[in-house]
Amino acid sequence: MQCRKITISVFALLFTTTFAVAQSEALKVVVNSLGFYKQTNDINYLARAKKSIDSLIVSRKDSNNIEKNIYKGLVYATILQVDSTNKLNQPANFFATTSNFVDWLATHRRARQYPDELDFIKQCIANACIKKGFEYMNISDFVNAEQYFRKARHYAPSFKPLNAYIAYSNSKLGNLQDAAKFYNDLVLTDSTGAEIIQTAVSINMAIGDTVKALDILKKGRRLLPDDKYLVLDEANIYNNKKDYKALEPLLPVILEYNKNNADIVFVAANCYDQLNRYDKAEDLYLQAVELNSSAFDPAFNLGILYYKKSAFEGGEDDNLKNIYYASKWLEKANEISPNDIKCLQMLKQLYTQTGNVKQLNKIDTKLNQLTDK
Repeated sequence: MQCRKITISVFALLFTTTFAVAQSEALKVVVNSLGFYKQTNDINYLARAKKSIDSLIVSRKDSNNIEKNIYKGLVYATILQVDSTNKLNQPANFFATTSNFVDWLATHRRARQYPDELDFIKQCIANACIKKGFEYMNISDFVNAEQYFRKARHYAPSFKPLNAYIAYSNSKLGNLQDAAKFYNDLVLTDSTGAEIIQTAVSINMAIGDTVKALDILKKGRRLLPDDKYLVLDEANIYNNKKDYKALEPLLPVILEYNKNNADIVFVAANCYDQLNRYDKAEDLYLQAVELNSSAFDPAFNLGILYYKKSAFEGGEDDNLKNIYYASKWLEKANEISPNDIKCLQMLKQLYTQTGNVKQLNKIDTKLNQLTDK
């Protein structure tokens, strides 16, 4: 059955806030530089702000000044977020040292006086991690991509798309159990998109958890009742399990969306056939043949269907008619796939029943050739 292409949206989250108001004369240059940057987006103002804050933290006493450290965090984190190409020529370890500094700052007891500033700092670091993650993803380095997405989640745990990025990276790495965990968490929200639902289903099927896959699909269909791909995925699972009673209620929907798809029409026909609804099955098998005259399965199943009907339907005339159609479609199937053993055996049974010695001898010869190989 068909399926839409699964993609992960790639975008960096953009947080906005207002920088804190300066509380000391010494920090005015830093605050003004941050303000000018905000107005102009000129990163040279960030370089000026960094130079100024660095000059204010030179002694042990300075290092213990929480206000100065908060502004250091604001400046450094903003640089990490916006200067991904390192135009300001920061040292190679700038990312690591800044994130370590922010981790220390976040645990400082006196930093609680600056909740908005701390949130902004963490969000900037999260942005920088997301950008790094996508840089690695774009070169298929999913090990580093996954690590940076996890790091971003440390700073922005409420940003749900990160679970998708982590899940996607794990799936590319073959860590399907981890990928399933993150995808399953994502589908718990009522804002989940169809692509995430389909991917979660696919991952759970890959690890053999069909029950979980069906649970996700049913939730997805409640959220997105008009999504034709989700109902198709659910139908596909039931078809593969040969659970035709569960599949039957879905058939009108999938046929409405896929009336010209020979494979799906055949799936519907076979379902009705298995449930002994032969009239519906017959119509759909004929439709499948019309859509794809070179397909073996619809022709073969039609032959079997007519042969079954010949055993119980009507009187002698109906019996002869069904035997005729059974021969016609089994012979058609044999033309499409001359070496199919099942089809040859059915033809042998049919020719034996009708006393067609000439055709029976031909079939026996063919079967002997195939089985003696």
